[in-house]
Amino acid sequence: MEDTRTLRFFNRGPSAVARLVFFSVLSLFLLFVDARFKYLESTRQVIAVIIYPLQKLTSLPGEVWNGAGAYISLQRYLVADNAQLHQQHDSDAAQLQQLQVVQAENAQLRALLEVKQRDTYGVQMAQIAYIERDIFKRKLLLDKGTQSNVQAGQAVVDNTGVVGQVTRVYPWLSEVTLVTDKDIAVPIQVVRNGLRAVVFGSGNISELDLRYQPINADIEVGDVLVTSGMDGTYPPALAVAKVTSIDRDPAYPFARIACLPLAGVDRHRTLLIVSSVPPLPERPASEAEEQAPKRLKNKAKRSQP
Repeated sequence: MEDTRTLRFFNRGPSAVARLVFFSVLSLFLLFVDARFKYLESTRQVIAVIIYPLQKLTSLPGEVWNGAGAYISLQRYLVADNAQLHQQHDSDAAQLQQLQVVQAENAQLRALLEVKQRDTYGVQMAQIAYIERDIFKRKLLLDKGTQSNVQAGQAVVDNTGVVGQVTRVYPWLSEVTLVTDKDIAVPIQVVRNGLRAVVFGSGNISELDLRYQPINADIEVGDVLVTSGMDGTYPPALAVAKVTSIDRDPAYPFARIACLPLAGVDRHRTLLIVSSVPPLPERPASEAEEQAPKRLKNKAKRSQP
């Protein structure tokens, strides 16, 4: 009968149990020696240096995975946070713009109140309702009309000077022609020397013309022009314009003088309508006008039979 027992080719050496006991005792001895005398510290450091690249290599996939996840999460957070910040910025910008507009209107209203308290002539406050669409017409419409006792010919001013003049009145609206319109002329006086003249609109929103001044007129760049108050329409001492350029060409009899309007002819929404100006005394009759009635009486006597 064939022997089926397993043939043992390596039958030398101690048994497995003996080897287990030996290595267990050796391990305990090494642990005791290492803990007591620190003999294996240098060996452990050398082994740690040797196996460090292997540890990094084995942990690299996990670190890459965690880093990619953190990057994606951070990217999503930054995109959402950026969108929220942009929305907040737009909202804050709109609120800031509204606040600046309100502050500007508040400053102008305070200046207008100071004008009302400082001056003796009557004024009433009005707001711009419409602006003429035709760029060649320097006109605007205020929200006060005949119901508010507004009359044609009244001056319109702001806190810095003359804006224009009421030229047409409706029940609840009034049409104002700006001082820069070609059909408007304002009697003025030079602050520096008291020289009287008339400034005319040029049709340009940012320019007025001081016409009919000789080339040797005592006018300089930077002179401030104010209303003289001699026409019964504009109150005196209101700023009108500032001289910006003077062209004295000997070939022409008059100097060409350009001025910059000082009032907010293209700014502000609230203006003042001058409702009453101190009346001027009546102009005395000339000698010819005084003698005319006498001549008519004499002629009537001569014609009687």
